[in-house]
Amino acid sequence: VWKGYCNPPLSCLMSLKVILRIGTKVIKIFDKARSWAVSFERLMKSAAGRSCFRQFLRTEFSEENMMFWLACEELKKETNKTVVEEKVRQIYEDFISILSPKEVSLDSRVREVINRNMLEPTSHTFDDAQQQIYTLMQRDSYPRYINSSAYTDLLKSLEEPPPDLWLQCVCSIASCCRLTGTARATWSME
Repeated sequence: VWKGYCNPPLSCLMSLKVILRIGTKVIKIFDKARSWAVSFERLMKSAAGRSCFRQFLRTEFSEENMMFWLACEELKKETNKTVVEEKVRQIYEDFISILSPKEVSLDSRVREVINRNMLEPTSHTFDDAQQQIYTLMQRDSYPRYINSSAYTDLLKSLEEPPPDLWLQCVCSIASCCRLTGTARATWSME
């Protein structure tokens, strides 16, 4: 237990508040990351979850699945017909074409649907393909990610509080008191 005798100015207390807020955010981030193991949908709804999962996919040489899924999500937001057509063409070249180094694995039925949709591209041209890739990631890559050292190491790193968080708080107030000369600070550990 730390005992302190100090009447810190408001600026010192604000520093303490910032340090405590950082500690609270670390706890919230840990809880969010832990929730990714509950369902693939939770992981995919989280920007941080998608980013961590994408890094894992990169190690499995299947990052193109996430890249394709994200490109389809962006396409769905577009309303300008000319921009939609350009994005559809680009997504096709990047992920559907058999000549692409980032080609995603799709069955022949979905490829046929895409080829028909390409005649009149819309923001939903790749919906079937996106769903197939989502399902592939959910059934194949996601279980491996949740059981991987990448995910467990992430949780361990978030589980541990920032080094000496409370000591940082105490030291911040003590040094702030010394710097401002508002009061004498005496700290002892019992």
